Amino acid sequence: MSYAKVFCVGLVGVTGHLVEVEADLAPGLPAVVISGLPDTALHEARDRVRAAIVNSGQRWPNRRITLNLLPATMPKYGSAFDLAIAVAVLGGSGELPLVPLDGVVVLGELGLDGTVRPVRGVLPMVAAAARAGRDRVVVPLDNAAEAAVIPGIRVRAVDTLHRLVSFVRDGSPLLEPPTAPPPPGPDGPDLADVAGQGLGRRALEVSAAGGHHLALLGPPGAGKTMLAERLPSILPELDDDAALEVTALHSVAGLLPPGGRLLRRPPFQAPHHTATVPSLVGGGSGLARPGAVSLAHRGVLFLDEAPEFSKGALEALRQPLEHGHVQLTRSGGGTEYPARSQLVLAANPCPCAKPAGDAYCECSPLARRRYLGRLSGPLLDRIDVQVKLLPVRAAELMEAAVASESSATVAARVAAARQAAAARWAEVGRMLNAEIPGPHLRRPPWRLPARDTAELRGRLDSGAISARGFDRIIRLAWTIADLDGRDRPQRDDVREATQLRTGEGT
Repeated sequence: MSYAKVFCVGLVGVTGHLVEVEADLAPGLPAVVISGLPDTALHEARDRVRAAIVNSGQRWPNRRITLNLLPATMPKYGSAFDLAIAVAVLGGSGELPLVPLDGVVVLGELGLDGTVRPVRGVLPMVAAAARAGRDRVVVPLDNAAEAAVIPGIRVRAVDTLHRLVSFVRDGSPLLEPPTAPPPPGPDGPDLADVAGQGLGRRALEVSAAGGHHLALLGPPGAGKTMLAERLPSILPELDDDAALEVTALHSVAGLLPPGGRLLRRPPFQAPHHTATVPSLVGGGSGLARPGAVSLAHRGVLFLDEAPEFSKGALEALRQPLEHGHVQLTRSGGGTEYPARSQLVLAANPCPCAKPAGDAYCECSPLARRRYLGRLSGPLLDRIDVQVKLLPVRAAELMEAAVASESSATVAARVAAARQAAAARWAEVGRMLNAEIPGPHLRRPPWRLPARDTAELRGRLDSGAISARGFDRIIRLAWTIADLDGRDRPQRDDVREATQLRTGEGT
């Protein structure tokens, strides 16, 4: 037999596609030709595969070998095809009867000594195999626990090419996925650690309940960073679909923690203020990798000292905040990553970072305006909640920690508010108030009475707020009503939402 075919999976972003690895061995000068839009890593696979086969005790066929990756029109990236190529070559040369691998998806990178090394993106690869109707996969041992997360898939693991050859030729058993350890208990900072800042805590709770973006402005030591770091602790755990999305993104980025568990806690990303545009929204050579805004999908993206970020990096976040995804186009191909994260900005009132408004501040009014002016109007217009925090007083700082509500207490209210919103918006397929289109809220039966929105409409007519700001305040009012157990917002809810949005009266 001079022809063999083995199944693998290729990734474009976080979307996997079933790939047929064909091998044809013909008489002629020894050579290896790879077709099907391979990248550099795949072109180099011929040398890795040849060394792995020889060092595993198998014979390398000295013939003209043509490898084709179908569909040929889809670009192929990475080294996950190595193991499938090696098996296809051995099958085409007649060394291996491939009947035991009929319909099996084979994934893995090969070392020169024949070891099978882990690869990125195994979770979305196995999910793609399941969607294509495949129910058996062979993966590297270090990826086995991750692959076993996908239901309805029989996962077997290999640590060497020799083990896979022995399975095909002699029926020797493959390795079973390791037992996943129990999920860790809740940990991380608790909201009870925050001294005072009743307004900041209320803003954090409203943001968590409705999925709203948040900006915290105030002097150093006011608790901006402490509040932002505790936002994930009051968010509900991710459901199965969201957990698969988040875990797949971290798998593609190579950041999945050991153990192979689904990531149930909302992720928290806090890039340094020197972060570049590609590190925030995604980039890199060849196929673009996910950036911080995608790694924070279904979680929190925290930009501390936000005015210190480059203007280009901040402005690049405008489109993901509005649409919930990032579309990246490179010369090597385009891809799309989900980016439905909550943005939290923290900023001091001036460059000197001393208490503003008294003799300690060394900045002129112009310097303060110029500093906060680095946060552009279009960006801030997409931030639902914008509050100004005051310095913590001595009495609040010395108050016993037991006087503050814990994250667990606030999280219970947030969960109840989210359940109310999800039940209300089920007909439009949305879960959070922040995701509801503005026109939907301005039409019956969801349009609020004119008496409750009179002040808000006056602000819109005077130019004090934009049309986008009007819609965002209405969404905030719905979230406040959900937190307080009302089925519809009232005038006081709209007024509080306006204060949280504009920072007036705070």
